[in-house]
Amino acid sequence: VGNVLGYTIEDGERVPMPGRLIYRGYDLSDLVDGYIREQRFGFPEVAYLLLFGHLPDQEQYDMFKRLLHDFTDLPQNFTEDMILKNPSHNVMNKLGRSVLALYSCDPDPDSLSVENMMRQSIELIARFPVIAAYAYVVKRHYFDNDSLYLHRPEPELSTAENFLRMIRPDKHFTQEEARLLDLCLVCHAEHGGGNNSTFTCRSVSSTGTDTYSAIAAAVGSLKGPKHGGANRQVLAQFSLIKQTVRDWKDDDAVADCVGRILRRELGDGSGLIYGMGHAVYTLSDPRTVILRQSARTLAAQRGMLDELELMEAVERVTPRVFAEVTGHEKVMCANVDMYSGLIYQMLDIPPDLFTPLFAVARITGWCAHRMEEVLTGGRLY
Repeated sequence: VGNVLGYTIEDGERVPMPGRLIYRGYDLSDLVDGYIREQRFGFPEVAYLLLFGHLPDQEQYDMFKRLLHDFTDLPQNFTEDMILKNPSHNVMNKLGRSVLALYSCDPDPDSLSVENMMRQSIELIARFPVIAAYAYVVKRHYFDNDSLYLHRPEPELSTAENFLRMIRPDKHFTQEEARLLDLCLVCHAEHGGGNNSTFTCRSVSSTGTDTYSAIAAAVGSLKGPKHGGANRQVLAQFSLIKQTVRDWKDDDAVADCVGRILRRELGDGSGLIYGMGHAVYTLSDPRTVILRQSARTLAAQRGMLDELELMEAVERVTPRVFAEVTGHEKVMCANVDMYSGLIYQMLDIPPDLFTPLFAVARITGWCAHRMEEVLTGGRLY
């Protein structure tokens, strides 16, 4: 489904290389370049690519978009019984519970035929944004004393446009905001089978269980702060760095702050620079490159260019400071969590939705991996 490349092997040694992320044979960077150049939304096309294994022609694309919209309608009384009643402090828990509840609304929940799993996958991709958005506004109403509003998705809008429309009281968003959010969804849609939530989905799927049980397990995995919840930790640590460093343009001052965090003298005591380092990527994370570049225009518009450049300084000095503090040279790059939280902040998306948005995107990869596992795996993990 997806290949993650961050190094090559030469004479038995790992040699760092610029990172690449391949969706079904297509380089993510090439796909994104096309979406930016043509000023169109890419997430529906990427979802189709991951599920079917090839890019759609115009007729297939139009039909797929119609399906996605048709399936945004939640089952009868689902919003009232599953989302409005028993509100949750955490949107991810509400999302996982709702996924399990969809089993009861499915006329054929246990069939493992290709056709049935494909239907379930498309329904889940369509419904995740609606469930996440509704769970958030209900949480705001019952626990934060805000007004309650439920906006239905519009058929002519993309996933990113509808999500921004659903979470905002006035339904207003700009095309610049929607296109940047769409890029975030495209970049988070898939990341190979080795990440924790996708492995969880494949592992649970190998038992022969139903789609809803496997996807709910993946949601539970993604919630964890060491996985999908990492972008919130990045933003919290970045807030500390902003308060500590007096001159954001001074790399030496930034390096001093990073060193104090690494020596456990500052921050949460973990000694980690959240958002730095990756298990596979070495010289660069292609998702980070895409989001960093795409965020600059909006950062300038929102008066947050200084924040973006401070984050770039943290990315720039951390490898050197890490070597000085630990005594170990390590090829290290910023991962996608470094910039995604800041981008969501620029988009006025609340932290409660950072990880749910990750799930809204990654449900496509999970479903593709589940079908691959069920159809070609055969063994119990």
